[in-house]
Amino acid sequence: MEAGPKLRYYDANAWRPVAPRVKPAAHSEFLRTGRISRHRDDWFPQERRYLTYAEVAERTGKKLETAGETTHERLNAFHHDIQFPKVLFHRTFPERPHLGYCHVTAASSYLAQRSVSWSFYICNFFAEIGETEQFFENINAERRRMYFAVAIEGEPGGERLRINRSIRGNGVLFQTSNPHDALRNVLMLGAPDHAFRAILQKM
Repeated sequence: MEAGPKLRYYDANAWRPVAPRVKPAAHSEFLRTGRISRHRDDWFPQERRYLTYAEVAERTGKKLETAGETTHERLNAFHHDIQFPKVLFHRTFPERPHLGYCHVTAASSYLAQRSVSWSFYICNFFAEIGETEQFFENINAERRRMYFAVAIEGEPGGERLRINRSIRGNGVLFQTSNPHDALRNVLMLGAPDHAFRAILQKM
């Protein structure tokens, strides 16, 4: 990813602007009660607590892995003949730690008349799957989800993992922002026979 301007993140839960209260003037309040207000809101506006990139990445990772856990459970709850291993890990971008992706599962299917290894991912953004070594291109953070599966060479999570671009020209088995379509596509990849696939196509 291209490095852009340095982003700053703050903890929205720690800083919640409150509706302004109608308060008497300080001098009339003193005349009425004989006390000087020590309430924090009367003196200083509450400060935002800015987060470090590590804190943002940790929060992003937890959300991604929670989504991955839920998705994996839904996949394996569909039918006892279609089960996927849980291979859960996430990555965030160093310069934009609020963006990241989660690997959910990996398996092999018989595609293009041969056995093909593939991985299934969830992202909290939408992008094009890169045609070169760069995995993501034209990232669109306004579209807040993407599900995709790619043919792979190497072990999931390993340093030598690569997209197998000999499959379907670019290695992309499917790509969608619709969670229903994503589940159906993964189930079709794991379906044991054509009869199962025919049922799944009608979902």
